[in-house]
Amino acid sequence: MRRILMISTGGTIASQESGQGLSPVITSKEILSHVPAVGELCRVECLQLMNLDSTNVAPEHWLRMAGALREQYDRYDGFVITHGTDTMAYTAAALSYLIQNSPKPIVITGSQKSIALHDTDARRNLFHAFLYACDRDSHDVSLVFDGRVILGTRARKERTKSWNAFSSVDFPEAAVIRDGKLIRYLAPTPYSYGAEPDFYENLEDRILLLTLIPGMGAEALRQLKDHYQALILQSFGVGGLPGGGEGALSQAIGEWLEAGKTILMMTQVPYEGSDMSVYQVGQQVKSRYPLLEAYNMTLEAAVAKLMWVLGQTRDPDQVRELFYRPVQRDLIR
Repeated sequence: MRRILMISTGGTIASQESGQGLSPVITSKEILSHVPAVGELCRVECLQLMNLDSTNVAPEHWLRMAGALREQYDRYDGFVITHGTDTMAYTAAALSYLIQNSPKPIVITGSQKSIALHDTDARRNLFHAFLYACDRDSHDVSLVFDGRVILGTRARKERTKSWNAFSSVDFPEAAVIRDGKLIRYLAPTPYSYGAEPDFYENLEDRILLLTLIPGMGAEALRQLKDHYQALILQSFGVGGLPGGGEGALSQAIGEWLEAGKTILMMTQVPYEGSDMSVYQVGQQVKSRYPLLEAYNMTLEAAVAKLMWVLGQTRDPDQVRELFYRPVQRDLIR
């Protein structure tokens, strides 16, 4: 029987009413006690790493999770992490970069309602997470929710209340779970016996995300330049800047780059990605400056990958090479 470590971090699945709203207080062992059928799948041990509302989860907590996984990696056949839904997609993406090429599954799940309630999706999601983690063809970082298995770099929360909160953006779901059976859509990544993952320990969290709206000026960009190492600029449609290569926003981007900062352009449209070469307002900017473009990456993956890349190097050529190197199918070009 396979050995699985459940790592609890808090979130709705662990929440109870506090008199001032829901707060995560239920322990990992208490969570597990609500799903006794897991004991028929595997041997489980629990680790209460933290108990946070996922709104409070930050890069420092991703590093703690990755550190715990590294410390425990050789003792278990797989891992299930319970987590709040609000930042779960960011955590899934971050762990995909901090722990690469993992022959063992690292599965993240949670729920829209507390596991202590009668009407909840928590027990089903948790059982599915263990079911997937116990399968010998499961590898790397995945998010399991509402019967869907989504690659860690492709998940996005799209609904705030419904059970089907997460979607796989611009990429197929890896698998689904129906009637207790795992049905794979994607062939699993083959790993040789004894393969070891690549662990990383550094992230650069000084990343600014700015979403354009019609009529936005460049003043905020200029004022914030000294406080951040990189800027992610979400533009309209397939990508461009108001005023093209000669506009105020373009000039502000030039100032960021002259100061040694990194600029990543992406679209604010949820699906189908960017292509700045299509319109003049995008092509002028991209031909003028050495920008990065996210193409069809999710926002969560783009943020986490840029943090990871800049945690490894500040050399512009190496930053570009690392950012465009695909990790767990995060980028399709």
